[in-house]
Amino acid sequence: MITLLDGTEQRAMRAAGLVARATLEAVRKALPRFRTTADVAEFVALDTRKRGAKPSQLGYQGFPAVCCTSKNHVVCHGIPSRAEKLEPGDILNVDVTSEFEGFHGDTSATFFIGEPSAEARHLVHVAEQALAIGIAALQVGRRLGEVGMAIEHFVRQQGCSVVREFGGHGIGRKMHMEPHVPHCAQHLGPRLRAGMALTIEPMVNLGTADVVCLDDDWTVVTADGRLSAQFEHTVLLTDSGPEILT
Repeated sequence: MITLLDGTEQRAMRAAGLVARATLEAVRKALPRFRTTADVAEFVALDTRKRGAKPSQLGYQGFPAVCCTSKNHVVCHGIPSRAEKLEPGDILNVDVTSEFEGFHGDTSATFFIGEPSAEARHLVHVAEQALAIGIAALQVGRRLGEVGMAIEHFVRQQGCSVVREFGGHGIGRKMHMEPHVPHCAQHLGPRLRAGMALTIEPMVNLGTADVVCLDDDWTVVTADGRLSAQFEHTVLLTDSGPEILT
């Protein structure tokens, strides 16, 4: 069942979204200080709690960390590690979800470590634009599947591919709720209605769209070892258009 948020719940979602956004922005500013992905996670844990929130991802279906850190060819669900160094030329997606007063805000961005290659810069630009295109497609009365169609059409035009196995989701009192939000052309799905809160989070690859899950049962990587990038916002649907909460 798809939840429609009332006015009180929408205000609570705005507050949770601001908390997640603030933590991710703090990560961006502090990034030059980090030497490993474990440093990123420690910072996220401290910053989240400083804001009176809890890291939603910690313990979710057994996930062992407070955030996801997905470097280079890691598509999503990368587990922070002291052994995973951050080197010049890397790209790093940091995915932050904050629970604040019973509601969740979910956001991510892909950052450059040092000076990126030309192909890395292109990929990250395409991923960020794909997010904007997906959000623009969130119009009340349209079909959910139109979001994925718009994203995939753009990504393919740019010579990249979009991951099909993972997508966005409903969000509110739980981190993951109905509906699933595909970022590719799959099906029309339900009609979009005011009061729905969704995440849009396309995962864009330089090469094939195919992915592989590693033996830790979490880390997803590109099948061809090429780069992957992602950006994510939590979005509230309103009669006047999509409202970005993060």
